[in-house]
Amino acid sequence: MRKHNFSAGPSVLPVPVLEELRDNMVDYQGTGLSLIEVSHRGKDYDAVHQDALDRLRKELAVPESHKILLLAGGATLQFSMVPMNLLKPGGSADIVVSGSWAKKAIDDLKKLGTANVLYDGKENNYTDLPDPASITASDGASYLHITSNETIGGVQWKSFPRTGAVPMVADMSSDILSRPIDVSQFGLIYAGAQKNMGPAGVTVVIIRDDVLERCADLPAYLSYKIHADKDSLYNTPPVFAVYALDLVMKWVEAQGGVAGIENTNAKKAARVYGVVDANPEFYRCPVNPAVRSPMNVVFRLPSEELEKQFIAESVQEGMVGLKGHRSVGGIRASLYNALPLESAEALARFMEEFVRTNG
Repeated sequence: MRKHNFSAGPSVLPVPVLEELRDNMVDYQGTGLSLIEVSHRGKDYDAVHQDALDRLRKELAVPESHKILLLAGGATLQFSMVPMNLLKPGGSADIVVSGSWAKKAIDDLKKLGTANVLYDGKENNYTDLPDPASITASDGASYLHITSNETIGGVQWKSFPRTGAVPMVADMSSDILSRPIDVSQFGLIYAGAQKNMGPAGVTVVIIRDDVLERCADLPAYLSYKIHADKDSLYNTPPVFAVYALDLVMKWVEAQGGVAGIENTNAKKAARVYGVVDANPEFYRCPVNPAVRSPMNVVFRLPSEELEKQFIAESVQEGMVGLKGHRSVGGIRASLYNALPLESAEALARFMEEFVRTNG
């Protein structure tokens, strides 16, 4: 029996995807070889590679003005790759510091140029976000960076700043494909796969053509231009992760596309937040309700002892991954796309019973 997987990442994958990976692992579609054994320049892998790119473009409604790249290194590599490519010589970039992942992005940015902090949520302990209309790009900034969803703090942008001529860059690792977005608003989007798109190993980068054209001349692997020119086949790509990504994209389509995924995600989040809000004397979510993340639901109990008990008993009920991040403690339920609605229902029932017996 599969467990209810609330892990923040690597996270739950759709069962049909896991089953197809299993069934084709040794003998890929009758070829007599595993796909991870064949040449990445051969027809079998090329078909998977191109299909993954095509399905990403379709499901995210990526306009022709943007290129899609499949890279390795995770979002962590993008923290340095973005400023290396996009910063003007001696230039600066704007950034909104919304939590732990934005802080990692700014740490690397500062090593390569000047960071203009437009907002820092430190005073509210990163439990809120600014009004998008209040965010104005600085004159001369090379780009403006945001993190669309903070997995540790549980905050999510519901709409985005308008940055005019300054390209907006977004780390969407933890909520990409969870809701429709207007990709044309962004100069660059990057997202590690291991939350909503597949296993760790591949990172999706979506970059607008005019932004691509102004990228710096860099060593080959660090250059967006090189990867775009070579259709993400400059070097051997993460073949297995791309194959899994392609299967996840097929699964997304079967769920009614991103709009269908968003509908299910809303039901999952409403069920869990509903229990929190119905028991304010026992469960407390520190996040401003206006920016609560449907991907990462964070909450506290009256004491750390009860939180430890909650986690221990949840494991006995077949639930894993509910312990909050070590930097903040508490409870965190990650409700990523592939988490079944039934798992959110099971968690909500467990929470209701736990407050009944311990409240």
